[in-house]
Amino acid sequence: MKKRILAMLLALSMALALAACGGNNGGGNDKPADNSTNGDTQQPAPPADDSGSGTKSVKVGLICIGDENDQGYTYNFIRGKEAATEALKANGIDVEWVVKWNIGEDSGCEDANIELAEEGCDLIINNSFGFEPFMLKVAPDYPEIEFIACTNQASWGDGLENTHNAFANIYEGRYLAGVVAGMKLQQMIDDGEITAGQAVIGYVGAFSFAEVISGFTAYYLGARSECPSATMKVQFVGSWSDATEEANAASALADMGCVMISQHSDNTTPATTAQSKGVFHTGYNNDMISVASEASLIGTRIDWAPYFEYAISSVANGGSFDQDWCHGMDMGAVVMTPLNEDIAAPGTAERLAEVEDQIKSGELQVFDTSTFTVDGAELTTAFALDTDGDFTPDSEEAVFDGAFHESYFQSAPYFAISIDGIEWLNQAFG
Repeated sequence: MKKRILAMLLALSMALALAACGGNNGGGNDKPADNSTNGDTQQPAPPADDSGSGTKSVKVGLICIGDENDQGYTYNFIRGKEAATEALKANGIDVEWVVKWNIGEDSGCEDANIELAEEGCDLIINNSFGFEPFMLKVAPDYPEIEFIACTNQASWGDGLENTHNAFANIYEGRYLAGVVAGMKLQQMIDDGEITAGQAVIGYVGAFSFAEVISGFTAYYLGARSECPSATMKVQFVGSWSDATEEANAASALADMGCVMISQHSDNTTPATTAQSKGVFHTGYNNDMISVASEASLIGTRIDWAPYFEYAISSVANGGSFDQDWCHGMDMGAVVMTPLNEDIAAPGTAERLAEVEDQIKSGELQVFDTSTFTVDGAELTTAFALDTDGDFTPDSEEAVFDGAFHESYFQSAPYFAISIDGIEWLNQAFG
């Protein structure tokens, strides 16, 4: 399967090259019928009972950038792990987990993969974007073990049969969180608390990567669907998980006049900072109402349980599984955290259910090109950066049928476009 370099043209004189592996999903399968089902994956099937006891055992390694106490990114993986373990047990599969906590995106990750392989793991899951290069150094030496890089993009096209990528259409949940934020902003305008021009969102982003850009753009489009005057400022912190810098960024955004804070970062400090500043917040990875009940409206997260069930049951049954997997609300891989109805705008729950149904059915395309502009013009094509550094049309055109089709050609996001209405205060590359 050939690799491609996929990147998007950034407007406003900003060019961002996104290194990605294009191509049909699932190691050579035909491309999906739509962008809600990347690959031909089905829901995990109960294992065939060919063991004398009726129970199968699988040893799974999980390498985490944080620990279960971060109440954010790693905690969300642990929730998926626990839910999948329970579901698999009900289907006759016992999972023995070996977890490596607080592993850096460095040679320590390589060591962790080797240690888990030597401990006899059948499957090893790496949970952070920066883990993949180190995982790929180890995987060729253990062809009998399956290796997964979550939220990444190089494994499925590397020519190795035992490496995999997995992601979810989190932009769907981002859009819905934006709808909630937009309804609150419009309520504040209607009640005379702010003017239309003061409906400014502040977004704490980790890096200037497509994953983050895709997320905050979807969020903004959701917000603007309910509050047309909304604008956004984005502050990148240069880290996936730095509680102090995330708090500093949220504080600075509030001081700039942002009355709504959201985030693509791992900690709860943007929520607690928003509350301390007297502004509202929507979260990521976890329900943050418990730490900011007066500010946090809702959040969205990836539910890793469906994918873990699918991959682990495949290994238990001696079968294969997709090298590039991506689903969204269609399979419960993207979910919303509870709505804080004490502070949400009236009618939010009903509107949220309506828009979610539209996303699931395909009636609503998150990146509908009629709903945003790039440098004043409607987006009509996606562009890729060629080896000479020039922008040329990509062979896999993501703009068609009136929308940019995110995560259609690969699971990893590739929407890296700066649209009108969103101000980037800085940039940060890992």
